Amino acid sequence: MKTGIHEECGVFGIYSKETTDIASDTYFALYALQHRGQESCGIVVNDKGLFSYHKDLGLVPEVFNEEQLNKLGTGNISIGHVRYSTTGNSNRSNAQPLVVRHIKGPMAIAHNGNLINARELREKYELKGAIFHNTNDTEAISYAITEQRLLQPSIEKAVEQAMYKFKGAYSLVIMSPTKLIAARDPNGFRPLCMGETPNGAVVFASETCALDSIGAKFIRDVEPGEIIVVDGDVHSIKTHCGGKTSMCVFEYVYFARPDSVIEGACVHQARLNAGKILWEEHPVEADVVVGVPDSGLDAALGFSKASGIPYGVGFIKNRYVGRTFIQPTQAQRTNAVKIKLNVLKDVVKGKKVVLIDDSIVRGTTSARIVNLIREAGAKEVHMRISSPPFTNPCYFGTDIDSKENLIACKLPVDEIAKKIGADTLGYLSVEGVKKIAEGANCDFCVGCFTGEYPVKVPKEMPKDKFERKIGE
Repeated sequence: MKTGIHEECGVFGIYSKETTDIASDTYFALYALQHRGQESCGIVVNDKGLFSYHKDLGLVPEVFNEEQLNKLGTGNISIGHVRYSTTGNSNRSNAQPLVVRHIKGPMAIAHNGNLINARELREKYELKGAIFHNTNDTEAISYAITEQRLLQPSIEKAVEQAMYKFKGAYSLVIMSPTKLIAARDPNGFRPLCMGETPNGAVVFASETCALDSIGAKFIRDVEPGEIIVVDGDVHSIKTHCGGKTSMCVFEYVYFARPDSVIEGACVHQARLNAGKILWEEHPVEADVVVGVPDSGLDAALGFSKASGIPYGVGFIKNRYVGRTFIQPTQAQRTNAVKIKLNVLKDVVKGKKVVLIDDSIVRGTTSARIVNLIREAGAKEVHMRISSPPFTNPCYFGTDIDSKENLIACKLPVDEIAKKIGADTLGYLSVEGVKKIAEGANCDFCVGCFTGEYPVKVPKEMPKDKFERKIGE
């Protein structure tokens, strides 16, 4: 059972004018994007229209070794993907990139986001005789593009027309036999940027940290609604551009790596700002500020700088425990947090501690972390959260649960504090979280905090929306 939010996906694409060991660049970029998905990963390499690919469940270094990369061979175009399932179950068939073959040639596609009309699209194509092999949104996207490819003169025109059918969040990298295409939904829910390597290859990635990992220079963000086509030259199609943007604010709070820059705003600085605003909104007398690794650390530093309360390294994280850590019994589930995190007792013993984390979903993990601090001898524990309370699900690619499982929908803040064992609890306000990404070239989606979404959302959309028992 999940007790916290999880990353969604990361995408990467590269186009080189020369045939090269392009799989290695894709591998290193995916390694840099590993934080966005630890469930599965894959790489597709294009060598003069011949696609070679490998994908599987597991982390990047588990799925790919030197032998596997060598089997992919050389080429001049490649795309890659790391996945956490916000739609579709965890199995090998849902690993991306997705490779399809039709009469106009092969196509590979990698997707970050979530379509709110994926079920309707799927049913439409099934009624036309389409056979689906996966349970994720990406296959519906591929059918829509393929349908248009049979009618349009080019792959980019097919993508342009297919985008009229998509509702929701999508950052895409698409590979045809001769082209690399990047596309982003008109709201810009999920990030996508463009860069250039020292040898002139054009690259696209979910975050700038992936560009840094292969020595690529950041050029610019892909605009919301924009389609960028690379075929030796670079072309931009802006048919879908110009609407109101709504980047998921949780990219700055939690998802993105601190060293990434998204829409002109540094993620590390945004988290420092979150801590500063937390102090302004919820001051407290304390002896030390401690962050919960990893996304709570920068906010804790910001809280410390703003308040003058010393910053302390309160936890040591076991970085060899992944999301697939086996917890077969209730006792082991209860103790799992102790295996992932250990408290430095000298930092908190006998002290009033401000504990900073990025969010509270159900409250079970927060309660265990607060208890660890108390067991280590803390006199008081004051919890501060660098985002507002979750009161609504996310429909755009973030694994935020339904209302019945969100603690903030059941209890007021003071009761949540009692439930998790904290002396006090303070959340960043909605207005506060909108201010953290100073200089960002976008507006923000805060629907999971307010229930007000940038686009009309369905009444319900289960994660396993393509898998239903008979009679359901």
